[in-house]
Amino acid sequence: MSGEVPSRSSAARRILRGPRPEAVPALVGRACALVGVLDIAAGVFPRFRHSRMHAMAEVLPGALGPFAAALSLSTGVLLLLLAHGLKRRKRRAWRAAVALLPAGAVAQFVYRHSVIGVLISLVLLVPLLRHRSEFAALPDPRSRWRALANFVLMGAGSLVLGLVVVSVHPKRTIGDPSVADRLTHVLYGLFGFEGPVNYQGNTSWTVAFSLGALGLLTTVTTIYLALRPEHPAARLTEEDETLLRALLEKHGGRDSLGHFALRRDKAVVFSPSGKAAVTYRVVSGVMLASGDPIGDVEAWPGAIERFMDEAKAHSWTPAVMGCSETGGEVWTRETGLDALELGDEAVVHVADFSLAGRAMRNVRQMVKRIERAGYETRVRRIRDVGEAELDRIRRAAEDWRGTDTERGFSMALGRIGDPTDGDCLIATAHKADDQPGQYGDLKAILHFVPWGTDGVSLDLMRRDRSADPGMNELLIVAALQAAPKLGIRRVSLNFAMFRSALARGEKIGAGPVLRAWRGLLVFLSRWFQIESLYKFNAKFQPRWEPRFVVYRASGDLPRIGLAAMQAEGFVNLALPLPRFLRRRSAVARPCAHGLAERDVRAA
Repeated sequence: MSGEVPSRSSAARRILRGPRPEAVPALVGRACALVGVLDIAAGVFPRFRHSRMHAMAEVLPGALGPFAAALSLSTGVLLLLLAHGLKRRKRRAWRAAVALLPAGAVAQFVYRHSVIGVLISLVLLVPLLRHRSEFAALPDPRSRWRALANFVLMGAGSLVLGLVVVSVHPKRTIGDPSVADRLTHVLYGLFGFEGPVNYQGNTSWTVAFSLGALGLLTTVTTIYLALRPEHPAARLTEEDETLLRALLEKHGGRDSLGHFALRRDKAVVFSPSGKAAVTYRVVSGVMLASGDPIGDVEAWPGAIERFMDEAKAHSWTPAVMGCSETGGEVWTRETGLDALELGDEAVVHVADFSLAGRAMRNVRQMVKRIERAGYETRVRRIRDVGEAELDRIRRAAEDWRGTDTERGFSMALGRIGDPTDGDCLIATAHKADDQPGQYGDLKAILHFVPWGTDGVSLDLMRRDRSADPGMNELLIVAALQAAPKLGIRRVSLNFAMFRSALARGEKIGAGPVLRAWRGLLVFLSRWFQIESLYKFNAKFQPRWEPRFVVYRASGDLPRIGLAAMQAEGFVNLALPLPRFLRRRSAVARPCAHGLAERDVRAA
């Protein structure tokens, strides 16, 4: 660090700490879910009590019973949907719950004559009104794709719940309808039509009203989500990107992940002075920052404060992925958050790199073998590559991607050959064949982003499936050998999760707990390449730099882990689209800082 990070008072740290899990919103959310379940049960399992109210209901005109059943059912479903928003202190969820609880109470009283059900709804309404100031969180970023997700999920849920509604009246059902008949009855009922299943008495009206309410609820919520104002996912504006580039020009040599802040699917908050910034993306209610803050270290606390203020305003869970040891110290000191070592980054200092010696024997032999097979390498800055060749490289990188889903967030730029990224480094492998492929003699690609003025950080690795194994070793060695001519003194390679545990667990004398932990990591490596990335990086004799995850509470770690896996592309909870409908782009995001699955296996 070039300067000391100013400390803050304990009062300031309490302000920056952000929202701890509040007892009232959490309890209210759970209670709201319980009331929702009770309302659904009241609508699905009508048991009229033998009471004066029952006698009065029989002489009332129309179908108060069926209408109230539908109201109870729809209210219960909505309260279940609102429960999570109440736990996160969302203002809109609070407003909807305040309106729905009295409606549910009316339904309980009119349909079931349940005094207890009415009291439960009204008792929950009291803390909602009393603690209304606790529910002030702003809405999350959203897009109209959520309308489609709502239609699919609500439609499936309505179908399942409808089958229950149709089937819970066996004594009043005429005949013995099959499952297909009941399913047909549900589908017709969701659209407001009469189906093939018949009931005795008013039960047919109750079932019809309930199914119609489910169908109407699905339609209304989908239309609302489709027509409400769109708040798109995080995007860097041109002004934001210009300011970030200015900060990186002055302070970009501090963190090897700094240039990845220029991903255009991230948002940014700046310190009051504008001398520091934190970039982030919101995933499943988690506000994920990556790497260290950008800019002057003395201005980091101001940017961190803005970050925490934004998390508090929206009731997002704050988290930082992959910060350095210095960054972790600042984050924990300024916010009261905790830090956990996540893994190690492999950094090769060019002056120390050599293919000589026994330790480099395997790499040396592999590189020589590939070179004898007729491969040649080219290492250049992006600005020195022609547009036609760049276009070919972009198309090849996308076509050679190992998965349908683009991967990467904290250690991937998400694009190749942008005019603003002229300082990026690209290494390519070529081999002249008798029958050139779709991309000519191009066989493999490595892309690096700048790390200050004298370093680069690995972004992605791609290779043709027909190319010989060892393309990654060949291009890394070529980049390291060409580095001095390009003014590069340090190269950051892949990030290895839990490297220290893997390294210590395989040594003589490791205890049973450490060996068991290493065994679990090796098992998980079948899907997440934990061990293979570590061994691949270790081939180049790097220096290991620890990286950390910063989090608020231990209970948040599973949620942060899931959000990080979504951001990195390992878990996709969005609705899948056919490949030809996906927006094609010149991005190639790697998994775990660059190493695609087939590249590891080939290595």
